[in-house]
Amino acid sequence: MADEVLSERVGHVALLTINRPEARNAINQATALALEAALTATEADDDVWVVVLTGSGDKAFSAGMDLKAFAAGEVPFTPSGFGGITTRTLTKPLIAAVNGAALAGGFEIALSCDLVVAAEHAIFGIPEASRGLIAGAGGLIRLAKRTSRAVALEMALTAEPVSAARALELGLVNRVVPAESLRDSAIALAERIAANAPLAVRESKRVMLASLEMTEAEAWKVNDAAFGAIGRSADALEGAVAFAEKRPPHWTGK
Repeated sequence: MADEVLSERVGHVALLTINRPEARNAINQATALALEAALTATEADDDVWVVVLTGSGDKAFSAGMDLKAFAAGEVPFTPSGFGGITTRTLTKPLIAAVNGAALAGGFEIALSCDLVVAAEHAIFGIPEASRGLIAGAGGLIRLAKRTSRAVALEMALTAEPVSAARALELGLVNRVVPAESLRDSAIALAERIAANAPLAVRESKRVMLASLEMTEAEAWKVNDAAFGAIGRSADALEGAVAFAEKRPPHWTGK
């Protein structure tokens, strides 16, 4: 694993850390490639059921694009989008543990995650308009889907960030916790998800996200197909047997 992204395991949880604290975890080309590779590895690892993504230090989750590297000719995009993440589809739940500022592309990386746990001092924003740019890595697409249109427009047009407490009110984050407990809180949430059947978790995520772009009639077809497939899985049988035997289930992901 490249030094730009650190990887460790806690049971069925993979913890990935953007490791450029001296640059506020800004994304250069090497970091984008490293994050893409790390996410690809977690997707391929059957023993990883949930992924947590965070940044090094306590200043920033990510300040977005490394402008110095960009000025030198680096482009921190891969076939998976900005930072190796913003346009890819991940089957496993991805939790952002936001340890500080998540601005510009850093916020767009957080918006690429399924759930967000934020430190109390974290801030979120897309300030690109104040620099003569637009948020081009998904912020203008995803933000209004995660909160109201009016709020999303205000954030984009004023370029002003919001606090973690305000982000919680707006539904942009799931939990706000003291900075010193951020890692443990994010891993605890991941472990709670990993206690459930991994195939059922992944299909729940897939159906829910896919249905956002569908009519209700189309969504029902996807829902019913997924329900039938999961109902025939070994884990579905194990869940029923474990319930009848009054014991914890032993999931295999099959």
